Amino acid sequence: MAQRVNSITLRRSSPLGLCREGEGLGRRYTIWACWGVVMAAKILSRTRFKVGDKAVYPGKGVGVIERIEDREISGNKATFYIFKVLDNNSTIMVPTANQGVLRPVISTEDVKKVYRTLKQKNVKLNTETWNRRYRAYKDKIKEGKILNVAEVLRDLYLLKNTKTLSFGEKKMLEEAKGLLIKELSLAQQTPEAKVMGQLEKIFHA
Repeated sequence: MAQRVNSITLRRSSPLGLCREGEGLGRRYTIWACWGVVMAAKILSRTRFKVGDKAVYPGKGVGVIERIEDREISGNKATFYIFKVLDNNSTIMVPTANQGVLRPVISTEDVKKVYRTLKQKNVKLNTETWNRRYRAYKDKIKEGKILNVAEVLRDLYLLKNTKTLSFGEKKMLEEAKGLLIKELSLAQQTPEAKVMGQLEKIFHA
């Protein structure tokens, strides 16, 4: 159901539907009030995170939304999160329209799933050549899913017990460990050193 105010259609199911004529504002001011509601709704709909929120960028790790800015690039206007990676203080511009890039820090329930994954011992390991394993593990980390990162770390630790890891695999083991420690520390609100101790206990049990 809709009504019209000076050629503007107000649908009751939309933010505009919150505004009505005849509430003491007058026709002109009612329209402007409705327009403000619409603009606020548009901003909220295109920004999943707000300034100060912690989030995770796939393959880069935990960071914070420092600003939300409108930029013009190659003649196209867009809104970006200015995302600062906590591990190395690098800054990444992430389009807010691409909502799938950043994800929230994992929940308490996800923390439990991560530790269960890390503790699994009877798993089928990738027995391909090291360079194929490296590419497969790299792809899993790039996906940004925390359980994938946990699987990479677990598998590399298990492989380490049976064979010498390549230089690339050793580097990836440390990368996966760093990504996990940062996020687990934030999710559990506990020091990184304590998380490191928990991981060491799991893999050296």
